[in-house]
Amino acid sequence: MLILGLDPGLGTTGWGLVHAEGNRLAHRGNGRLKTDTSQPLPRRLAHLDAMLAALLADHAPNAGACEEIFVNANPQTTLKLAQARGVALCALARGGLIVGEYAPRLVKQAVVGTGAAEKAQVHAMVARLLPGTKIDGADAADALAVAITHAHHLATARRLG
Repeated sequence: MLILGLDPGLGTTGWGLVHAEGNRLAHRGNGRLKTDTSQPLPRRLAHLDAMLAALLADHAPNAGACEEIFVNANPQTTLKLAQARGVALCALARGGLIVGEYAPRLVKQAVVGTGAAEKAQVHAMVARLLPGTKIDGADAADALAVAITHAHHLATARRLG
């Protein structure tokens, strides 16, 4: 199963693709989708949607997963993140995927072993779980962690039947 994980953001959305076969994981790609901060919000959201559609068309994943919102101190930042996340969820659903949604603490718990892990710890564990992978920054590492979390949850659900 090919799983696309997303770490949504208006400025940068991280993406990561993992192939899961039982308990075995293999890296298939990762990167960052960036929007132009000089553009108005609607154009940035439309551009993000177009980039996600192209990503889905290029890789044809079987499943998708998206990180839930981490509430920031700044309400405007949280709203922009929520709008980008809405675009990501819509793109995955439009691609025909059933979407897993995971809280940041759950992703950290699944990958690092503690929900209070720092970004550097997540990056290091993703690199360890997917040896030889060149990770395109923290957003891509987070997206791969979301995909890994989804792979673990799908495997558990299959075992429980």
